[in-house]
Amino acid sequence: MAPVPESADVPTNAPEHCPGTASDQAGKADSCAGCPNQAACATGPKGPDPAIALINERLADVKHKILVLSGKGGVGKSTFTTNLAFALSFDDAVQVGIMDIDITGPSMPKMTGLEGETIHQSNTGWSPVYVSDNLGVMSVGFMLQNPDDAVIWRGPKKNGIIKQFLKDVDWGTLDYLVVDTPPGTSDEHLSAVQYLKESGITGAVLVTTPQEMSLQDVRKEISFCRKVGVPIIGVVENMAGFVCPGCHKESVIFAPTTGGARKMAEDTGIPFLGSIPLDPRIGKSCDLGESFLDSYPDSPAHKAYTDVISKITQFVEEHS
Repeated sequence: MAPVPESADVPTNAPEHCPGTASDQAGKADSCAGCPNQAACATGPKGPDPAIALINERLADVKHKILVLSGKGGVGKSTFTTNLAFALSFDDAVQVGIMDIDITGPSMPKMTGLEGETIHQSNTGWSPVYVSDNLGVMSVGFMLQNPDDAVIWRGPKKNGIIKQFLKDVDWGTLDYLVVDTPPGTSDEHLSAVQYLKESGITGAVLVTTPQEMSLQDVRKEISFCRKVGVPIIGVVENMAGFVCPGCHKESVIFAPTTGGARKMAEDTGIPFLGSIPLDPRIGKSCDLGESFLDSYPDSPAHKAYTDVISKITQFVEEHS
């Protein structure tokens, strides 16, 4: 048998005679049997999608696109996305958008204080819902009659709504489009990368907690990024200790038994962006839909966030 060719659309762990993730036979060909990627390939978008040209046109004035990824759920990825977007928008001259593609668990409406808002349509397309003049949000959460309603969609429908968010939403001129993704590496991630790749993905920020249970899944995210050609901006270690708001003393909650995110970053050759400690007021701010960074400048977590976000903007400037 001939070896699998090295191609951008052929995963490195694919079997021989892999048809490629963009092929109409992806996930369906006989050679796909037993491949760990079979389910994702079968439901992912195929071939040169005519919508990609429309997406490229729609995003022509979006300068930087940042994916926020996590291998494990519950590590604070959406919380980080929210605070990153809020921080970027503190500069009134910077236009920021959040695209929430965590289809079955959309958190952005709640975390940005927009719960209960709906999407409006104009002759230029769907309009994002705005937190402020320079911070807009798009999420499936705005389409639900009740925020407690379950979104029970298979892969093709998820892919379809992500495509709509990119080609039908009037994002306008943006300095940053921050994409909040679900945990793992599945349909939503493949769709986002395929639809955004031609217009250019600035990079991905990976979010983890210090313990090995979370780190083992982040290593899969690193592998994913490298396989699909997404630059890695770096990894953020979230919930790295608990800081008491009263005495400001820090206690370790999730022990870094294998050295934490810093050691993992060294081992895998990716930048370590920093550690952010737990602060109960971070969760409170998310529940209230407020900016933690704006409300609690005295928190040690505020400085940690500021340092991490500074490294992200530095990466963006250096790779512009």
